[in-house]
Amino acid sequence: QVQLVESGGGLVQAGGSLRLSCAASGRTFRSLVMGWFRQAPGIPREFLAAIRWNSASTYHADSVEGRFTISRDNAKSAVYLQMNSLKPEDTAVYYCAARGDGIISTSQYDYWGQGTQVTVSS
Repeated sequence: QVQLVESGGGLVQAGGSLRLSCAASGRTFRSLVMGWFRQAPGIPREFLAAIRWNSASTYHADSVEGRFTISRDNAKSAVYLQMNSLKPEDTAVYYCAARGDGIISTSQYDYWGQGTQVTVSS
């Protein structure tokens, strides 16, 4: 089992930045692929980014490429999502997720955090 706890959400003005964090516990963190998703009301959950255990392989969705960056710190069992140039349409609940190793671009994950709200005002 893996437990995931997100933090770092909040209210920010358009053009601003936020850094989300996700603390993992349970299964050996280094063996996990970590990902970030978001979901806004009435919109299907969106797969944003993923990173493999050695950080050498990452994935970013086209909708956030160049603005969002995923990273991880295996020593701290943590994964991060740096979000820059935020737009009102980025407003959503953001979720951290984890799964075993595999294709970096797959959106099928086994473990989920409770989510953290990000609100971008215009």
